[in-house]
Amino acid sequence: MLKVVIVDDEDHVRDSLTKILAKHCPQIAVAGTATGVESGITAIRDLHPDLVLLDIQMADGTGFDLLQSFPSVDFKVIFVTAYDQYALQAFRFAAVDYILKPVNPEHLVAAVERASQMLSDHFNLRMDALRENLRAIAHQDKKIILKTTDQIHLLDIKNIVTCESDSCYTTVHTLQGEHIMIAKTLKEYEEMLNGCGFYRVHKSYLINLAHIRRFDKQDGGYIVLANDLKIPVASRKREEMLELLEKMAE
Repeated sequence: MLKVVIVDDEDHVRDSLTKILAKHCPQIAVAGTATGVESGITAIRDLHPDLVLLDIQMADGTGFDLLQSFPSVDFKVIFVTAYDQYALQAFRFAAVDYILKPVNPEHLVAAVERASQMLSDHFNLRMDALRENLRAIAHQDKKIILKTTDQIHLLDIKNIVTCESDSCYTTVHTLQGEHIMIAKTLKEYEEMLNGCGFYRVHKSYLINLAHIRRFDKQDGGYIVLANDLKIPVASRKREEMLELLEKMAE
C-alpha cells in the first residue's frame, strides 16, 4: 500500500481527492489530510507518507514553502494546481507531476500510477528547475530536465540546438556538443517546447531557430545549425521555412 497525505486549503478539493482515491486506487491509503503549509508539515512529519498530493497556493503559504522545510524530500509529490497553460510548461520542463483543478479522476489515477513507479532520487534537482522556470516564465532562460537511463541532465533551453527523432527515442544536441538520448518521442518535445522558438522542420528534427546559421538550397534544401549540424528540410516545409527566415531577418 502507498501511504498518502493530502495538503490543500479547499475542503471540497480534499474531499474530492479522497473519494477518487478510495474508488479508483486500491493501492492507496489516505493516511491524513492538512489544510495548509504548517499543518501539512506536521502531518508529513507525523505520518511519514510515501506520496503527498500538494496544493501550490494556500492561505498560509505555498507548496514550495512546505517542501523547503524538509532538508531532504523522501516522499513523492504530485502538485494539485490551478496554474495556467504557460506556467504548466514549467512543470513539464522540470519533470514534475501535476494535476489540474478541478480534478479529473482519470488524470489523478494516471498521476498516482506514475508516482507508484517513479524513483524518488533527484527530486531536489527537479524542484530547483521548477522554481527557476516559474520565475522565468516569460523569458528564454528556462531550464529543462532530461532523464536518461542512468543520469538526469539540467539544461538551459537556449543551449539546445536540435532534437532528433529515433523511433520512440529523442536525441537532444546541445551547444556544448552533448548528445543526450531520452526515451520520449519527438512529438512530446515539440509540444513541450512550443512557444520557445523551436520549429519542426522535418519529421525527424525539431530545431532551435536561434541557432540557424544558413539555409542551403542544394540537395533538396537543408539547414546548417550551430556546431555545423546539417538538418534536412522536408519538401512540404521548404516554403514555410524560407518565409520564416525572411521574417526573422526583418
